[in-house]
Amino acid sequence: MGIKVVKFGGSSLADAGQIKKAAAIIKSDEDRRYVVPSAPGKRFKDDIKVTDMLYACYEKASLGEDFKTEFAQIKKRYNDIIAELGLDLSLETQFAQIEASLAHAGREYAASRGEYLNGIVISAYLGYTFIDAAEVIVFSDEGVMMRHETVAALRARLKGVQNAVIPGFYGRSVSGVVRTFSRGGSDVTGSLVARAVHAAVYENWTDVSGILVADPRVVEDPIVIPVITYKELRELSYMGFSVLHEDAIFPVRTAGIPINIRNTNAPEDDGTLIVPDSDAAGETTTRTITGIAGKKGFCAINMEKGMMNSEVGFIRDVLNVFADLGINVEHIPSGIDTLSVIADAASLEGKQEQLLSALRKAVAPEHLELEPDIALLAVVGRGMRKTRGTAARIFAALAHGRINVKMIDQGSSELNVIVGVNEHDLHQAIRCIYDAFISSTL
Repeated sequence: MGIKVVKFGGSSLADAGQIKKAAAIIKSDEDRRYVVPSAPGKRFKDDIKVTDMLYACYEKASLGEDFKTEFAQIKKRYNDIIAELGLDLSLETQFAQIEASLAHAGREYAASRGEYLNGIVISAYLGYTFIDAAEVIVFSDEGVMMRHETVAALRARLKGVQNAVIPGFYGRSVSGVVRTFSRGGSDVTGSLVARAVHAAVYENWTDVSGILVADPRVVEDPIVIPVITYKELRELSYMGFSVLHEDAIFPVRTAGIPINIRNTNAPEDDGTLIVPDSDAAGETTTRTITGIAGKKGFCAINMEKGMMNSEVGFIRDVLNVFADLGINVEHIPSGIDTLSVIADAASLEGKQEQLLSALRKAVAPEHLELEPDIALLAVVGRGMRKTRGTAARIFAALAHGRINVKMIDQGSSELNVIVGVNEHDLHQAIRCIYDAFISSTL
């Protein structure tokens, strides 16, 4: 098939048993040549992630307090893994260096050591080359990842290397300081490696069997999405889907490399394939919608004015008011004599009266009100383009659930329909649409 880059999350590498599962997955396919590991995650509900243990050590070290007891727990965690894997490996040199550097090397250095140490362990267990991410992931001195320089460094270092382990989450600035991505940054490292080696697929192994159609906390036992396009995922992520680190998508998207979300604990499951477009997966979807997501915390500013549509620059003047106050506009549903502006409620804190006053001065509306507690619901699917009456089915489902619709907005791509409802109706709205479009087809 071609080169595969595989990234394993913290839950997939939490202990020796999980590492053995990951190794079996890697070894089962010779195309899985490059491995990007996270630091060990939680082994059970009340466990502590290694990264959080390192943060705690750093906080004490930075205050000049003794952290030997806390650091001893980290050492024990890795030494237990090494013993259970049956490795002839010692990390004492690395432990000593980290202890000596922790107080002055910075918080990001401390956080990065979880992936660094786990990478050494996993490379030894697999028999693969270990490549310190600090050698190949390049940041500016301001902490911005330098994509072109990173891809070039990765290509140069991996040239001629058949199999390698490159820890996720961190790199090094041009002046030599260890820098990290935000949480979930191992996803970004995997994406960059995939881009650098022209991978056929980037496999992201975690503890779920793919992306679900809806939030399982809202819908009971939702089905997995077999194939989703980058555009669809972007629309759903805007409404709170937190499957991948947002920056992880772009390096592979521009190169047309698909991402496969897989489950370490159920490797037989196909998971979800994220592709540039549906043709790239060779699939023909039979479902109208791909996913449903909702988000609370919005506010509607509703205004009405006769002959509004004939006033040149009316919407521009409205948007200028929001821009001048630093308020980001999410959606602008409108009618002939009506206009609603949907904004993030948090951005309006302390500015409500100032906003209303400025709007009255700028456009002199006949009616103006601020409506809080709005939730936005996104119904996303490439199948909408080919299916008549999708919007009608959405509103029929909501009407059946006795849910009042506050607004509707559909993009020109015909990829999504966004509906505004009262916050207390959001979960019921999601369930109603899931039942209408998914449960009814099972």
